[in-house]
Amino acid sequence: MTVSTPPISLEEFKKKRKPIRDVNKEIVSQMSKLDRFALYITDRVGTIGFFMIIFVWTVVWLGWNLLAPKELQFDPPMGFVLWLFISNLIQILLMPLIMVGQNIQGKHADARAENDLDVNVKAEEEIEVILHHLEYQNSILIAMLGKLGIDIGSVLPGIKPQK
Repeated sequence: MTVSTPPISLEEFKKKRKPIRDVNKEIVSQMSKLDRFALYITDRVGTIGFFMIIFVWTVVWLGWNLLAPKELQFDPPMGFVLWLFISNLIQILLMPLIMVGQNIQGKHADARAENDLDVNVKAEEEIEVILHHLEYQNSILIAMLGKLGIDIGSVLPGIKPQK
């Protein structure tokens, strides 16, 4: 294959190219204080540390109210009404807050994925320009060999001359 048109210069290519964006900074700068709070809670609740706090709190609460002397128990065994109330209150408050945080995380992930696609498209365009340069250089070398009267097939066995 012979390439007759010269490839674009590096300067021309750089002028066409859009600068790379820092999507993480863009997203963080657009978040409100409530969004940051929801993300903070979502990030902390989804840890083994939070699970251990809840687990230890539950074991201590239930253990105390089952094993302590009757006069020191504050939540009647087998009913555990206060423990159930507090547990449900935590769940009711955390559930929508975590969902909001997950929605924000999802939007952030979508923005990063879109940016990754843009970066991949830019890389593909750069590769195309490089391939065009290589084809152009290849056609120049073949033309030079032809002007010198050198048969490319004799120099590189197994290569068919291009026309």
